[in-house]
Amino acid sequence: MAGKMGFDNEKYLREQTHAILERMEKTEGKLYLECGGKLLYDYHASRVLPGFDPNVKMRVFHTLKDKIDVIVCIYADDIERRKIRSDFGITYDADVFKMIDDFAEWGLKVNRVVITRFSGQPGAVQFMNRLTRRGIKVYTHKATDGYPSDVDLIVSDEGYGANPYIETDRPVVLVTAPGPGSGKLATCLSQLYHDYRAGRKSGYSKFETFPIWNLPIDHPVNVAYEAATADLGDINQIDHFQLSAYGVQAVNYSRDMEAFPLLKRIIEKITRGSSFFKSPTDMGVNRCGFGIVDDAVVREAACQEIIRRYYAAACEYAQGIGSIDAINRVRLLMGALHLNTTMRITVPAAEEALKIAAARGKGRDGIVCAAAIQLQDGTIVTGSNSEILHASSALILNATKKLAGIPHNIDLIPKNTIESIRRMKRDVLSGRRVSLDLDEVLICLAMSAAVNPSAQIALDKLSLLKGCEVHMTHLPSPGDANGLRKLGLHTTSEPKFPSNNLMDE
Repeated sequence: MAGKMGFDNEKYLREQTHAILERMEKTEGKLYLECGGKLLYDYHASRVLPGFDPNVKMRVFHTLKDKIDVIVCIYADDIERRKIRSDFGITYDADVFKMIDDFAEWGLKVNRVVITRFSGQPGAVQFMNRLTRRGIKVYTHKATDGYPSDVDLIVSDEGYGANPYIETDRPVVLVTAPGPGSGKLATCLSQLYHDYRAGRKSGYSKFETFPIWNLPIDHPVNVAYEAATADLGDINQIDHFQLSAYGVQAVNYSRDMEAFPLLKRIIEKITRGSSFFKSPTDMGVNRCGFGIVDDAVVREAACQEIIRRYYAAACEYAQGIGSIDAINRVRLLMGALHLNTTMRITVPAAEEALKIAAARGKGRDGIVCAAAIQLQDGTIVTGSNSEILHASSALILNATKKLAGIPHNIDLIPKNTIESIRRMKRDVLSGRRVSLDLDEVLICLAMSAAVNPSAQIALDKLSLLKGCEVHMTHLPSPGDANGLRKLGLHTTSEPKFPSNNLMDE
């Protein structure tokens, strides 16, 4: 299925834009549009829906930019504990800065940030000061008194009314965040409370992508969503509220299903009896399913994503940042679809490369690692570590040689350059492991390209690696992980450390 498209971005763009405009036109005041998932760089969606532009959701908002204001929410404790957005390797507070810059590039100015559940956390205060001194208005919302059981207190001046009102100018207010649990819903409801107190009949909806409500509950794309949220424990469910109200079967997820009765009561209390929705599915603006043009392609892609998610959960557990429950959830999902890790073609290829390297005595200090990549045409290339290179470094150099038609024995980086860097790492920087990681090798390749035509040809082929599948027999070092991520590779690894040394790379 490599290279085949399963999703039509232009159809989705038309459908989703039209659906938002419909919601806006039915709203007398503001439409607060809570955005679940990633607006930019949605690589999960692009992996399970081949052809999906990771930024197509931002294209929707760019189309409506004259009608949209943006509010970014971030949970104070996420700032305090420096929570990481794993796909970029940056903290949530740094991601807010990135979001503001990224939105600006799309013609959407972000000058309103809300720190939610704020109680004076020092890190959140410092974050607020940084934004304020750059001219961005920062609001703080406290934890809502009475939530979730006391609706009368929640919908009162002591509840939502205790939060400052965020002034906006345009009819659609996009409320987004770096990740889940950031307080988007509470911010929307707080705004609704203030609007209705002032006589403005505003509305609320959710901009959603997964699960896709009009696909079967056991469709691999929806199962991949469960795998992606295994750490949160999300479970796809049939929306029985939708079935009861309309006689239509739709898929939603457990957190929305559990929250809906309370949310409906809160909204009815805010609006003095009116209800926007009859079901959680009603809340969503999600036309993603209508963009699928080849079901077989997206099924296969989603199955591959579920396997990737298994490896991600296993590696997070090995590194002390994940749970065994998340691993077990993904294992159950794989079993239900009869999937196993060998169905990821780079897995057996990397294991075979490891066996060959070990038999040849390759590696460094008794450590042997290997990696495999599947190129866009299906070709498999492997690499293993050595005294001078990490496995991922060797892999990428071998892959570029293959794409460029350069013989394997041609050096792309002069040996004396590599040795000079190794000496510096060992003698000047007191490094324990001095072979070159991928980040370092990419810099060396760029330098070599200035004087070596073969290196320049190889450098030009790096862009062809974007979206390729990689598997490693051991956890990558930070420098390897950064390089693989920057190249846009879909990387998995065995949940194994390369050595028993706790401070090893």
